[in-house]
Amino acid sequence: MTPRRITLLFLLVCLSLSSARLHPLDPLTPSEISSIRRIIKNSSLGSSKSLTFQYVGLDEPDKSEVFSWLSGHAAPPRRAFVIARSDRQTHEIYVDISKHSITSDKVYNGFGYPMLNIEEQVEASALPLKYDPFIESVKKRGEELKDVVCTTFSVGWFGEAKQGKRLLKILCFLTGNTVNFYARPLEGITVVVDLDAMEIVEYEDRFSVPVPKSVGTDYRASKQKPPFGPKTNKPGMVVQPEGKGFEIDGHTIRWANWAFHLGYDVRAGSIISLASIQENDNGAHRRVLYRGYVSELFVPYMDPSEEWYYKTFFDAGEFGFGLSMSSLEPMADCPTNAAFMDVYFANQDGKPFRIRNALCVFERYAGDASWRHTEIGIPNEVITEVRQEVSLIVRMVSTVGNYDYVIDWEFKTGGSIKLGVSLTGILEVRAAPFAHVDQITNDEHGTLIAENTIGVYHDHFITYYLDLDIDGSNNSFVKSKLKTVRVADGETPRKSYWTLIKETAKTEADARIEIGSESAELLVINPNKKTKLGNSIGYRLISNGATAASLLTDDDHPQIRASYSKKQVSLTGILEVRAAPFAHVDQITNDEHGTLIAENTIGVYHDHFITYYLDLDIDGSNNSFVKSKLKTVRVADGETPRKSYWTLIKETAKTEADARIEIGSESAELLVINPNKKTKLGNSIGYRLISNGATAASLLTDDDHPQIRASYSKKQVWLTAYNKSEKWAAGLYADEGRGDDNLAVWSQRYEAASH
Repeated sequence: MTPRRITLLFLLVCLSLSSARLHPLDPLTPSEISSIRRIIKNSSLGSSKSLTFQYVGLDEPDKSEVFSWLSGHAAPPRRAFVIARSDRQTHEIYVDISKHSITSDKVYNGFGYPMLNIEEQVEASALPLKYDPFIESVKKRGEELKDVVCTTFSVGWFGEAKQGKRLLKILCFLTGNTVNFYARPLEGITVVVDLDAMEIVEYEDRFSVPVPKSVGTDYRASKQKPPFGPKTNKPGMVVQPEGKGFEIDGHTIRWANWAFHLGYDVRAGSIISLASIQENDNGAHRRVLYRGYVSELFVPYMDPSEEWYYKTFFDAGEFGFGLSMSSLEPMADCPTNAAFMDVYFANQDGKPFRIRNALCVFERYAGDASWRHTEIGIPNEVITEVRQEVSLIVRMVSTVGNYDYVIDWEFKTGGSIKLGVSLTGILEVRAAPFAHVDQITNDEHGTLIAENTIGVYHDHFITYYLDLDIDGSNNSFVKSKLKTVRVADGETPRKSYWTLIKETAKTEADARIEIGSESAELLVINPNKKTKLGNSIGYRLISNGATAASLLTDDDHPQIRASYSKKQVSLTGILEVRAAPFAHVDQITNDEHGTLIAENTIGVYHDHFITYYLDLDIDGSNNSFVKSKLKTVRVADGETPRKSYWTLIKETAKTEADARIEIGSESAELLVINPNKKTKLGNSIGYRLISNGATAASLLTDDDHPQIRASYSKKQVWLTAYNKSEKWAAGLYADEGRGDDNLAVWSQRYEAASH
């Protein structure tokens, strides 16, 4: 196929520039933002009293212009892209900053509206507090208006030809004796605001339920008891006596063998560009990633009721992931050895606004080894070599309403880039008339987590934009599939093995991947570059956590808007080797059961299946194994604008066979609970089993003798009743064992699945 550039959709700025010139990908400076405002204010739009700035960002130059500049040619002109609202119209404006002129101003007449800005959300949130019907609703509930806090929620889309108005819904909550107002919703009240008119256009008060109590909801450390607060642990500190190991020059960061550009966008947040790696001290940097950032966050809630059905948020496109960035706290959000950086965005009036300490960069010393080996095979010698794991972290936190997203870019000296997402903050809850789970008779679309409080089921789908330039721009996407091969009788005592079958995507549709649907590695390679052995140069895309895919039906309007969320990809030690008579891959004509990794050296394909023994006694010895399955429910026509949601169906294993689990074969949570112990709300007490890595299952045929001995390696979770003699997954006598006394055999007794 013809090589193509691959773009994958996959979830300091304050420092004075030490460089003499701006980098073409540098974010807009405060002076540039002010200049853009003046240019637009001096245009025909400037006379409009309704002019607002919804988005102001760098108009990214073409790749060719950036690479030309890196080669020493003139910098491309600095341009900005602006989305503004004026007289109920959306304007797409391109500004040439250097020429102080507008090069294009077009009215957008399509569907959808621009990102919300902070000021209009604050103004809209205050409207109910002066609206008589709302004030009466608060009094009717016996609450004080001074305790009421309101905030904004996007309305979504549910099949309307066109909204006609730029609408926002306002929901309100109570504080009282807590700052955690999200835990105390005023359920049943819905306020709809026309943002352009800035007035309430719809109001409903359909019902009233008890407001959850404030006791125990305040999250401030001063209000907590150990171990949650006040501090009970001794503070730690990272000391670098020779100083930081990275350099910052403008927005370019250099560390170890890495160099990259760190930018900012009000919608995306942090942006990593031009990431390249150096193979050795004297070698040139080789390109890896041209541009990467969080492209979108889709958060659909599963309650289809009138007050909740529309809660299907796009946190970046509607609220601005960069706009919602929080100031980072030294020694808490980032360690003592971090460098902090500010960012700037344009507010509603177009003026620059600073977020202090919005980004941090630091070296992480986790006490881990990046590589180690102890060798005792050489007579009279013991050789131990250990390399310390040190990585560079670029971190931001975006607080979108009740949730805080911690986004990390982690660069490792081995050449890998790890994307990290941590989700924290506060659950969004629904008030309900229940004090115990025994009172619940219908699907409440969530879990009773406190008295009168339902934690509603929902998802967070985080999508990354990754424009990979592996050693150049012409890259190919390759799916390297693991295929089981049956051996012809008599060739070898083995009956099966696995090998690799590589498929190069010919179209973008070929590269839509549902991770986990088959055993495969995902690669981005440069087909025009080879190692000296003839192997392709590329990167693997590795999923280090449970994969996510939406369970909403394809015709549900939130799913139509986030149709991409059905797929996950849209476009240590010493290796045991085998000697071989090959110096280049072109010499290989048959399946050599491995990869030529050095001259005359084949790295043979193999697996490592690690089995843990866990004897769980959750609050006592009598435990049960529960599979909590996510089931898609289709809504009957007319009940709600939503067409689907997911709910939980819990299945308790009755036999050991019921608890043989192939992780990833269906959407489910695995729980071990004590059925005889309950919380005061009536919920079971238990632990979840969470897979934080790619699941492993043997591909050998069931009749292959190695597989018979390790028959348990076909599943990831097995359950057996307590028996102190059953400790070893392969049996007590593993050497030359026949698989007649292993974990899979034990579980065939079909005993009751509790212990």
